[in-house]
Amino acid sequence: MKTTRTTPPSRNRVSAGAITLALGLTLAVTSAFSKPMTNPTPTQSKITAATVYTDRAIVTRAARIELPAGESHVILEKLPASLVDASVQVNGRGTADATILDVSSRVTYTSNAAEVDLPRVTALQEEIAGIEQAMRKLNDRGAVLKQQAKLLDRIEGVIVASPPSGSDAPPPSLENLQKLMEFSGEKREKLAADTQALDLEIAETNKKLGTLRSQLNMIMRGARPDNKSYKTVTVRVAAAKAGSLDLSVAYTVPNASWSPSYDVRMRSDERAVELTYFGIVRQATGEDWDDIALTLSTARPSLGSAAPVLNPWILDVFVPQPIVLPRARADMMEVQKSRRKMAESQVFNAVVADEMVVEEKADKDIAIATASVDASTTSATFKILAATSIPSDNTPQKVSITVNKLDAKLQYQATPAMQETAFLSAYVTNTTEYPFLAGPTNIFLDNAFVSTSSLKSVMPTEKFEVSLGADEGVAIKRRVVNRFSENTGLTGKGRRVTYEFMVTITNNKKTAERVVFKEALPLSRNEKIVVKLITPAEKDVGTLEKPGKEVTREEDSKLVWRLDLQPGEKREVPLKFSVEYPSDVQVTGLE
Repeated sequence: MKTTRTTPPSRNRVSAGAITLALGLTLAVTSAFSKPMTNPTPTQSKITAATVYTDRAIVTRAARIELPAGESHVILEKLPASLVDASVQVNGRGTADATILDVSSRVTYTSNAAEVDLPRVTALQEEIAGIEQAMRKLNDRGAVLKQQAKLLDRIEGVIVASPPSGSDAPPPSLENLQKLMEFSGEKREKLAADTQALDLEIAETNKKLGTLRSQLNMIMRGARPDNKSYKTVTVRVAAAKAGSLDLSVAYTVPNASWSPSYDVRMRSDERAVELTYFGIVRQATGEDWDDIALTLSTARPSLGSAAPVLNPWILDVFVPQPIVLPRARADMMEVQKSRRKMAESQVFNAVVADEMVVEEKADKDIAIATASVDASTTSATFKILAATSIPSDNTPQKVSITVNKLDAKLQYQATPAMQETAFLSAYVTNTTEYPFLAGPTNIFLDNAFVSTSSLKSVMPTEKFEVSLGADEGVAIKRRVVNRFSENTGLTGKGRRVTYEFMVTITNNKKTAERVVFKEALPLSRNEKIVVKLITPAEKDVGTLEKPGKEVTREEDSKLVWRLDLQPGEKREVPLKFSVEYPSDVQVTGLE
């Protein structure tokens, strides 16, 4: 037996129908036709699947419960606070012949407060009190030592001081002064030793007191509630007879995403590219995903399913607002208030009507895609074959999606005027049924790491280029053959500068290779400056509209040669052109 129930969103309601439970989820079942269960037995459950989009995830939980006959409430606690209420879907199948009647959700606040170890707390408090009492005694001893030092100072001052004027008292004798010095030295030495010992004892006592206070604070901090918020979902179920029910719940949560990355391995002997498609998954939904069935989707739910409606752009003549008197303003406010009430009533009626329609459409099965790769017109989903674990700490987790072997056409590219190096590129066609999203790419050539690049979005049947780095198997040299200036015209009022270059390309590989290189022909921005191509001749140069020749001129006056070289073949390509201008004109850009 299978039942499915969806409900429209209301104040405490959640629409749509299918439910799965996660590890540590408390599920309680109470019967409306039997004695209420005051202490429901928690049922362990597990997150079994998650479909991750670029900005969210749909999490699926599963659990088996035993239902009594009649109406029961299934309570799912400690779901993520960020759960989207309107996304909850409930689904069930089992022997209980049950029907899902209603689904509701609410925010709850719980505490992770630990049970206080009262004996330990009491012992720490008593020990702290005893040490504090000992600390007070030590401080009193310190005060006594300070008073003794002050008293000794006063005694020395009185004895050493001269007798007051008019006094008959004789001054202290040398012997008495000697005895005073001995007495003072002994006393001060003892005071210094006692003070030093007292300071050490106070420091040790303070350290012990700090340790005990930290232990007590740690215990009390752990017992302090943190008032975390969660979502609690309640499913109302009616069972025609007692039996088991396999229940699943699916819901959408934010703070989950995935992005693609690639390894591109080029095997030059096979003329093929092995493209490994990876997904970098992150999630901080508040729940760890342990050994789940993971699916990655290229769909973008945030964009909606249809293009936004474009409102008309209206222009009108500004009409100033009339001055509203106090009484008229009050009447206007009453009218606006009445209109708002009518609008709210219409919205409420529309919501009720929607609920009635949704109630009639309940109890439908949900189709589940089983293919590892499912490509549709607008998106693709990738079902990861191995069980996957993604912790809720937002750390990137790399999972393998597919490995594709794609035919490649190799071509060397060079810009000799900038760098005398040939760079190998592979031109590949996406022959899969799904798109390659834009992402970072690690490139390997014959198992050797070449570089890190980025792949642009590539749709099925679309071609893309993979740059494989410099390859010394094709050597390129460029040299200046000649450069000279001369006057032109009968009166010598013209000036001509002629340039001549030679580009030499050698294919040192054992295979035939295509080499494409570019040279920049000067591009004049003024009619007084005339550029003439001498070699190759203009008749031997093709255009973008009429290609098919070995050399082609692009729109920006760049010349592009496409050469097919046999193994060991060496080609010399000349380039000669001139620039003519009046001698009284200063030309910028000439080399």
